[in-house]
Amino acid sequence: MNALDAILTAQQSGAARGIAALCSAHPLVLEAAMRHASLQAAPLLIEATCNQVNQYGGYTGMQPADFVRYVANLAERSGFPRQNLLLGGDHLGPLVWAQQPAAIAMLKAKELVQAYALAGFGKLHLDCSMPCADDANLPVELIAQRTTELVAVAEESCARAGLLLPRYVIGSEVPP
Repeated sequence: MNALDAILTAQQSGAARGIAALCSAHPLVLEAAMRHASLQAAPLLIEATCNQVNQYGGYTGMQPADFVRYVANLAERSGFPRQNLLLGGDHLGPLVWAQQPAAIAMLKAKELVQAYALAGFGKLHLDCSMPCADDANLPVELIAQRTTELVAVAEESCARAGLLLPRYVIGSEVPP
């Protein structure tokens, strides 16, 4: 059972459990978080957003597999146990390409989710709540349909590669 499953199981039993998610690519921030998690003997969830890390490099210049290697190297250098490291993708969906028609933005979002899944990110926050250029409106049914398409891409990619399926957070806390 991974740390996210353990948290969910505890919550379902009535225990208050959670995990902090850190969204940074700065080495000093990540190393400090690793030292803190080590002192607590706790897992560490490091998130990368769709703007920060994507198949085109994002603003960090890293693709998802690059980010995984980068964080793994920092963990090794810091002496942080790799088995306590969880990686998450945050707000994965068409957001980065929302100025484009939905068909194009969703193709890119599918490539994005596939790259995150194949890189080994264990938690994927899928967010299709932002309208694309040609969306006159964005009913919840369309959001759900797009999200389902992204889940299918992640699960098919993981199954073909023999990887464990990721855990999902679905939706947005950011109103459009």
